[in-house]
Amino acid sequence: MSDDEQSEAGRQATRRHALMLGAVTAAAVVSIRPALANTVGSVLNCEIPVPDAGRAGNYIAADGKLVARNTPGAFPPAPRPFTGEQVKNAMQGRSLPGTSPQQSQAYTAYIRRLQMGQSGFTCYQSLQNPRR
Repeated sequence: MSDDEQSEAGRQATRRHALMLGAVTAAAVVSIRPALANTVGSVLNCEIPVPDAGRAGNYIAADGKLVARNTPGAFPPAPRPFTGEQVKNAMQGRSLPGTSPQQSQAYTAYIRRLQMGQSGFTCYQSLQNPRR
């Protein structure tokens, strides 16, 4: 084999290698993007109960603290959990569905006070730290 033939064979091998790397990269992008989309979708569909089941008998004060039933100015527990998307919208100034503006503010304050171990905390954290 002459030097020109060896050089041409080397260039073709390099092109094949580059094409194979490109194909592998494209396959990785195709498989990762739907996974990220599913993650974003699951964050918006996760649920946050107000309050969590262990504290279901409590009312929510205007500042988001849990108080005894029938405390003046406090709101009853939400009848159902709110989705991540609903909470995200409320954090941007909209009211939670089925609530008055004051009730929504109290519920949103409660959600902001969630701590590790409470139901809905992971969902709320996911809304605060979205992966893009």
